[in-house]
Formats: sequence, structure tokens, C-alpha cells
Amino acid sequence: MKDPDRLRAAYDDAEGVAAAFNRNLLHRLNRELGANFDPARFTHIATWDPEQEWMEMRLRAEGAQSVRLRALDLAVGFDDGEELRTEISAKFRRSGLASELGAAGLEMTGWWIDPAADFAVSLSVPA
Repeated sequence: MKDPDRLRAAYDDAEGVAAAFNRNLLHRLNRELGANFDPARFTHIATWDPEQEWMEMRLRAEGAQSVRLRALDLAVGFDDGEELRTEISAKFRRSGLASELGAAGLEMTGWWIDPAADFAVSLSVPA
């Protein structure tokens, strides 16, 4: 579990890398589904949800818009300020992960972390 301020800085970096990554979703929808999003009309939003312990990335419509996705024969309207959630990046604590694995019928048998305790890898087997 990283400090929320550190996570916010990574998901809403000053260089705009995360924003470009987020808007790339709209470019891909345009290319792959024949959509007509105007990525410049969406603002990148990154927020920390302390209750769920996850980061959320969203795109906020700047002005009312109507978007067509030809491959799906679908039209979607966005009100000014309406947000489209594009990512949830959940953060885990060892105890919570072990509990979730147990509920799925698995038992954590190994746990390794990097020296800075930024990342972990777990090994689980059927209980």
C-alpha cells in the first residue's frame, strides 16, 4: 500500500503522461470501433478512493457531446462535466489479499516484496 499522495502524483503527473495514456483509450475506440470521440474535449481526472483503497482514472466531458461507435451500432451522449471511468487500480494489503484469496478457495503460501516495499508477489494454491 503506497501513500495516497504518491499515487495521486503518479496517476496525475505534471508531464501529462498519465493523461495521454488515459485519452489514448478514446483514440483506440475511434480506430478500432469506428467511434468519433474528440479526445481534446475530455479532461483527465485521477482520484484516490480511500474507502476502496484504489485509484480511479476518468475522462470528463468538456461540453455536451454525442459519440457514435459504428462497430457497435451505438450512440452515447455525454452531458457537460459527465465522467467516463476508464480505470480502477486497486491497492492491496497482505491481510486483505489473503482474505480475498481465502474466499476464493485459495491459500497464500508465499509473499515476496521488493526492498522498498513498493510491490509484492504472492503464491497461492487451492486450500
